[in-house]
Amino acid sequence: MSEENAQMSADPIPPAIPAPAQVGTEGSGRRSNKGVWIRAFIYVIGFHVFAGFVMLLFYAGSHRH
Repeated sequence: MSEENAQMSADPIPPAIPAPAQVGTEGSGRRSNKGVWIRAFIYVIGFHVFAGFVMLLFYAGSHRH
């Protein structure tokens, strides 16, 4: 075995960077899931209101003489 190969195998592997702790951070866990459901519910209601308004415009446009 050459000197270069022996030295390469003796080099230690650099330590891994630890992941940041996510306990108690904002946007994690059950609370964010609840927020997603509330936001989705608001979007669904908003879409139905918008669709109703568009249908009202079509109704008013079709009955205009």
